[in-house]
Amino acid sequence: MRSLYSLLVALATPAFLAYFAFRGLRDRRYLSRWGERLGWRAAPEGPFDFLLHAASLGEVNAAMPLLDSLLERDPAPRLLVTTMTPTGSARVLELYGDRVAHCYLPMDLPGAMRRLLRQARPRQLVVVETEIWPNLFAAARRQELPLVVANARLTRKSEQGYRRLGRLMGPALRCANAILAQGSRDAARFIRCGADPDRVSVSGNLKFDIRLPASLLETGDLLRAAWGQERPVLVVGSTHEGDEAVLFPAFLELLQQHPQALLVLAPRHPERFARAAQDASAAGLAVARRSDSRFPGPANCLVLDTMGELLDYYAAADVAFVGGTIAEVGGHNLLEPAALGKPVLFGPHTAHVRDTATRLLESGAARRVLTVADVVETVDPLFTHPATRDRMGQAGLALVEQGRGALQRTLDTLDALAPERSDA
Repeated sequence: MRSLYSLLVALATPAFLAYFAFRGLRDRRYLSRWGERLGWRAAPEGPFDFLLHAASLGEVNAAMPLLDSLLERDPAPRLLVTTMTPTGSARVLELYGDRVAHCYLPMDLPGAMRRLLRQARPRQLVVVETEIWPNLFAAARRQELPLVVANARLTRKSEQGYRRLGRLMGPALRCANAILAQGSRDAARFIRCGADPDRVSVSGNLKFDIRLPASLLETGDLLRAAWGQERPVLVVGSTHEGDEAVLFPAFLELLQQHPQALLVLAPRHPERFARAAQDASAAGLAVARRSDSRFPGPANCLVLDTMGELLDYYAAADVAFVGGTIAEVGGHNLLEPAALGKPVLFGPHTAHVRDTATRLLESGAARRVLTVADVVETVDPLFTHPATRDRMGQAGLALVEQGRGALQRTLDTLDALAPERSDA
């Protein structure tokens, strides 16, 4: 079955390249480094203690607690981080610079994956969340390379797809030495897809182990002082077009009751920065762009058309909305604003963050919205009543603290599987 899969990947390679070229029309970073994607250009020279694969921005952010802890070890290990997208690549370089090596993960062809592992010579392979690549996993097994799927999650929709490809995905999952699932439902889904039950355990969600620098709160205070302490601020992060179609008219209604309010908009993908600003203006909002200034002046909508600053603006928020949840995407990181003590809003589409969304709702730290009326009826009293905001924020902080522990369980697993060091 894997031979057929490899043939199909090879035949589809021109289509993949055409897709990258199309994406490159809006984000020119997709037009570069194709040698890495095809496995032609050599990976960074090993040996590395860990090769950690985090597909895109969300996975890199999820892996941050693990990467930070590994880098703090004495002696610090050599880390190679691979990604699939330019946003993931940019985030790795922004966070870690030359403290880690980085390259794109090649397309899942047998030769490309063998060359990657032969060049990098990692001692352990860590794959974050849902990235299951049959040829990469088979190459790791063939080289007796310990493989851990960390912070593993699997939606019901993904499970259905994996089970239809059981003869391919089952053997791939059985290559893993450990699958550390975020929750019990994720663990059960991996087992139903063919994973070895003895190698699947529930570790929790690494995102609960987020460590936010104290300087974030200082930055938030500085922003609020510049904007005006009494100015109500709604920060909407990681948004897609479907989110914005509800949020823009809702905020226009909120301005009728709170004419000094500010909407801070952070689109999920850089190629949408300009379009999101145009859409906000077309909806009737007065738009300023972060690339021009951190301060919106008389504008009532500040578009974050830069990367890596969303947490600064969450820290300055009265209320935070997390995108990809009204849009049928499945949700993004709900814990970042909660860890900053902010009331969290999100829509009904939370397949990627279902357990976290449920816990936030049950604790009273979050509320779910869908329509324009929902947003207005939820945000208006939160703007008006600081005590309600504080109660929700404190509930979120308590939930994040209670959820910690996945990081230590992941480190313990990696230590248990670590092969003996050699001087080679």
